[in-house]
Amino acid sequence: TFLVTLESVADQHFILQRINTQVFVQPELVMSNMRTVTEHVRRKLERTPLETGRHWEMPQVFLTQDNRDHWLEADGTFWRAISFIEDAHSFSTIKNLRQAKEVGYALGMFHTLVSDLPPDRLADTLEGFHNTPRYLRHYDAVLAKLSAPKSPEVNYCLQFIDKRKDWAHVLENARAKGRLHLRLIHGDPKVNNIMMHKTTGQAVSIVDLDTVKPGLVHYDIGDCLRSACNLSGEDSDRPETVHFETDLCQAILKGYLSVAGKFLTDNDYDYLYEAVRLIAFELGLRYFTDYLEGNVYFKVMHPEHNLARGLVQLKLTESIELQAAAIKTIIQDLR
Repeated sequence: TFLVTLESVADQHFILQRINTQVFVQPELVMSNMRTVTEHVRRKLERTPLETGRHWEMPQVFLTQDNRDHWLEADGTFWRAISFIEDAHSFSTIKNLRQAKEVGYALGMFHTLVSDLPPDRLADTLEGFHNTPRYLRHYDAVLAKLSAPKSPEVNYCLQFIDKRKDWAHVLENARAKGRLHLRLIHGDPKVNNIMMHKTTGQAVSIVDLDTVKPGLVHYDIGDCLRSACNLSGEDSDRPETVHFETDLCQAILKGYLSVAGKFLTDNDYDYLYEAVRLIAFELGLRYFTDYLEGNVYFKVMHPEHNLARGLVQLKLTESIELQAAAIKTIIQDLR
């Protein structure tokens, strides 16, 4: 990723990026999705401006001189140019409750702006992403091939996952029964993908739109809360201290529902707690599976890195479970 400054136009910038074609094997579909979403949002904001005092923008795709949304090099590398969100920055961790509310507002604004865009207008560029039963099947297949000695940490993960295997189908079962429905999701709504205005502190954009796809909004909500409400971070070396911060959860959900509550159904509300719990569990399962498989998917700094990451997410799941009553009360009070 490069920030390009134009000498011909004072203080004008744009972003130049190379797409990872090993992760996104059909990058042209990524760009098609991005253009569909950003153009839809732009048109919608032109028709219905935001409330006074709020500003929102989405990264816009710049076209090449021959009207394409990407540039393909002779060696197959795939490049794109997108607009730069001026006067804004992002943070890796939430600093206060006001910022937490803005993080929730950003995700809620994104979901609201795309809520009337039919999911079948976008390609599923990461098939199976956030499908917990699918990750469990892969985990079982990896586990069946192992015969190595087990450490206390490994045994903890094995037992933790085994006790929750049946429950882990909860969101996909709800979708199969028609209680939850596909919408468009961001796919990676971490705190550092939310852009905050440098002066006002208000959320003005959500970036990194490569993972936009059809899915359950619960995946986004759960992932946002999982990442934002764990102040220890995903790489904590003290998993026993990992804690889910319910005050941040309340502030994020308050910001989210202040805009997204208009399109959520009663069934959507009924599964919000399960989403928070499930996505933390799912990531723990994925990290632990990758450790058992020899660290073939996630980049690691040392051989035990994915085991440590898995422990953090499973401990976070445990913290969420221990505070289930408080989280459900927060959700009920905000309905």
